[in-house]
Amino acid sequence: MELLVCPVCKGPLQLDTQTRELVCNADRLAFTVRDGIAIMMENEARHLDASPDTASSPLA
Repeated sequence: MELLVCPVCKGPLQLDTQTRELVCNADRLAFTVRDGIAIMMENEARHLDASPDTASSPLA
């Protein structure tokens, strides 16, 4: 895991053991780890700034 970097900015990733994700604090992205394999695609990443309430609400 120490060799992996963010695919977007090439910065360091931190392992969040509670959510089983690799987190890039610079880009505010979280990459899922499934069955010990990191899913390092930007379109599969979860945005840390987006909450479920604001992501689905229409613009005023």
